[in-house]
Amino acid sequence: MTVESTAAARKPRRASKRTSAAKKPQSAEPQLVQLLTPEGERVEHPDYSIDLSADELRGLYRDMVLTRRFDAEATALQRQGELGLWASLLGQEAAQIGSGRALRDDDYVFPTYREHGVAWCRGVDPTNLLGMFRGVNHGGWDPNSNNFHLYTIVIGSQTLHATGYAMGVAKDGADSAVIAYFGDGASSQGDVAESFTFSAVYNAPVVFFCQNNQWAISEPTERQTRVPLYQRAQGFGFPGVRVDGNDVLACLAVTRSALERARRGEGPTLVEAFTYRMGAHTTSDDPTKYRADEERAAWEAKDPILRLRAYLEKEKFADDAFFTALDAESETLGKRVREAVRAMPDPDPMALFEHGYADGNSLVDEERAQFAAYQASFVDSAEEGK
Repeated sequence: MTVESTAAARKPRRASKRTSAAKKPQSAEPQLVQLLTPEGERVEHPDYSIDLSADELRGLYRDMVLTRRFDAEATALQRQGELGLWASLLGQEAAQIGSGRALRDDDYVFPTYREHGVAWCRGVDPTNLLGMFRGVNHGGWDPNSNNFHLYTIVIGSQTLHATGYAMGVAKDGADSAVIAYFGDGASSQGDVAESFTFSAVYNAPVVFFCQNNQWAISEPTERQTRVPLYQRAQGFGFPGVRVDGNDVLACLAVTRSALERARRGEGPTLVEAFTYRMGAHTTSDDPTKYRADEERAAWEAKDPILRLRAYLEKEKFADDAFFTALDAESETLGKRVREAVRAMPDPDPMALFEHGYADGNSLVDEERAQFAAYQASFVDSAEEGK
């Protein structure tokens, strides 16, 4: 079954002579793949199907609940001054958990800076995600241990990294796929267009997973494109599909299909997960300045966690004991995250000069010596005051 997109209608503007020629064409809203309605009703789709056990369904629900709890703790820690910044995934749990659970162990992930749910699926300890945001490291995990690359702050650049890696996978003859995550705002970056070109021409086994959360900070999607994002893939010669990003089952089914297509040597796919960022872009952002409360309220009614819970309860796949135990596990996770962040040691200031060049650099050596002398001056001043 397909359903129409539920993007909020915009008030029409009076077209001037200057803008009338560029007026957006009138057409029906694009359709998307959905397997679980906002009310928790299971529906079928002719091209995508999925058959999960009760244990697997409960596992997806647990993933989303614990990811949301971790995200909430991180936001609270930033507000308390324990983190310098945080990028919340609130509302995007289904897109991340669904796609993350579609991956095999030997697949490789290139994230942005908001893929906390995907990191969870890859077995990255949640506390390791926080070191960068606390300013004590540049990423607290080994990318090759979990096939999950470090977070990428430069918008869109990870799609090029993923494409190059996927081209290497193809040359090695490996039976694995690569997935690159990015947002609707990043889709306007030249790096993304270049990665689409290279991946199509070289038939790279890569899936481009765009989480369209409707807002590139304060810019709405209609300022990014005149066509649905998934349709951009057509111009590069590979398929695109729009999925209900708040439906964890649909995200799992669509991503699994795209990954299998990549492994068969059929090239890239663009998946647009149509979802919504219910919180701020980051903790330095105030979304009330640029979007209406009614818009958020409409999307809260399509909450990815609530719809799966409704389905679990309706089908009697989970009982009160399950939800009670999960609440307790959530509390334990929250406590562990708080304690781990506050116990993180401050980095050595001199580490600033490490790892910049493989073979050293004379200018960096000079700057290191100057900074060391500057640091030592504080010690000398303290001793003179004794």
